[in-house]
Amino acid sequence: MRKQFLSIAGMAALAIAVLPSPALAMHISEGILPPAWAGLWFALSAPFVAWGLRTIRARRARQSRYMAMLAMVGAAVFLISCMPIPVPVAGSCSHPCGTGLAAILVGPGPAAVIASVALVFQALFMAHGGLTTLGANIVSMGVLGAFGGYAAFRGVRRLSGSAALGAFAAGVVSDWATYAATSLVLALALHGDGSVWSMFGAILVAFVPTQVPLGILEGLLSAGACKFVMARRPDLFEPAPMPLEKA
Repeated sequence: MRKQFLSIAGMAALAIAVLPSPALAMHISEGILPPAWAGLWFALSAPFVAWGLRTIRARRARQSRYMAMLAMVGAAVFLISCMPIPVPVAGSCSHPCGTGLAAILVGPGPAAVIASVALVFQALFMAHGGLTTLGANIVSMGVLGAFGGYAAFRGVRRLSGSAALGAFAAGVVSDWATYAATSLVLALALHGDGSVWSMFGAILVAFVPTQVPLGILEGLLSAGACKFVMARRPDLFEPAPMPLEKA
């Protein structure tokens, strides 16, 4: 099943890679981060990816169709996050992420693994993001995006009782959290002699015109997908374990 997951992601990457299109600054571009910062973000992302792999193994043993679901969600995240709107002054671009929806369907840890695989294929085949900045992009999109979106889903669903409203919150929060994290990653590494927070604010403001509406649209997409799945497989929205729970 793991081979099926990787093959689906690989075919999606190859199919998009052969389409003629200009290269854009997707995610945090290759070479932007100094080596020390790039290494730090790799170190911070590693425990979350490891926990996600452990969760995948545990849930695969309990649920026979889990890997098929993981593969489909992985392909969806790959395609959703391949819709760039360039933001040249930020050294990156705006795009939907899909990790909030992924987190509520397969769990936040597995969603971090899915984001990692998608980011690797995008860096290798599409010049989107980079290998040296992979750790930072995983932290932004796969960790804060997935876990923030999942926490929003759980919180809103607990308060309102509505899975669709929770999914909307997950989509919005995961998208905006990803870009807040991206802005902070860039500001910490590149502020020089200036203020970290001034640079953080400037980068964040650069994302606002594109990312605010994209976050709302991603929330609507997540809510629609949630309603579709709830009508057919409500069991998929059973609570998934969070990092401190036993997988």
